[in-house]
Amino acid sequence: MISPVTIVLLVLALLTLLLSFVTIQQGTVGVTTIFGKFNRILRPGLNFKIPFIERIYKRISIQNRSAELGFQAVTIDQANVNFTAMLLYSVINNEEETIKNVAYKFVDERNFMQALVRSVEGSVRAFVATKKQSEVLILRKEIVDAVKDQLDQILEGWGYHLIDLQLNDITFDEEVIRSMAKVVASNNLKAAAENEGQALLITKTKAAEAEGNAIKISAQAEKEASQLKGQGIALFRQEVAKGMAGAAKEMQDANLDSSLILFSMWTEAVKNFAQEGKGNVIFLDGSVEGMDQTMKQMMALNQLDKNKK
Repeated sequence: MISPVTIVLLVLALLTLLLSFVTIQQGTVGVTTIFGKFNRILRPGLNFKIPFIERIYKRISIQNRSAELGFQAVTIDQANVNFTAMLLYSVINNEEETIKNVAYKFVDERNFMQALVRSVEGSVRAFVATKKQSEVLILRKEIVDAVKDQLDQILEGWGYHLIDLQLNDITFDEEVIRSMAKVVASNNLKAAAENEGQALLITKTKAAEAEGNAIKISAQAEKEASQLKGQGIALFRQEVAKGMAGAAKEMQDANLDSSLILFSMWTEAVKNFAQEGKGNVIFLDGSVEGMDQTMKQMMALNQLDKNKK
């Protein structure tokens, strides 16, 4: 029969055996201590530990972790900007020194998250404080890059590294939004007025150019018409002169008085006045003396014109 002492010893041996093994889940590592001092790191899987003396101080996840942040910053022109950000981070690696930093730098996870969030907020606020409200919306990438550069150095000392930072939403206070809308509207009106003025200027310029070209063309046509008309009159006069010279020569050869030509022209002129008058009253002296006086006056004017030339 088994004695009670034997049973106690068997129980103690079984308990010791059970306490000598520990399981570490995949994606985590275990930190053990002996009498409160760091001893070693346990990897994922079944691990042996010294029973009753060695204990697991902390299990640390080496998987990626995320946190959503919401905070406010002020621009250099005193505009409040509201940010909503998503932070993705993880332990740098599972090396012993890194795990020791993660395990002992902060009292607990809550204190670590508080420091992480305040570091992100401080970096964003420091960057935004140097920019105007009109610049913030177009500097999303620059803000992220500036925050990453600062946080990577800080987190590395804690055993972590920043994988990604996303600024999901950037908004302004209602009053700022209204003022920005007014600025945009006024800029649009200004641009529209400038475009309209430019269009009107172009229209008037083109109209003036068209009118100038029309006047120029009309003047050129009038000039050419006058030249052609003058040339026609000159040719007409030359032909008349040639005809009259020929007629005078023939009458001289026939021993006739050349003044008959003038008489013929006078009567022809009177006839044309009567036919083409169209109701207008023209007084002419139809006597031979009147004709002789008119012819002398015309010949005197012609001679005066020749003398001037």
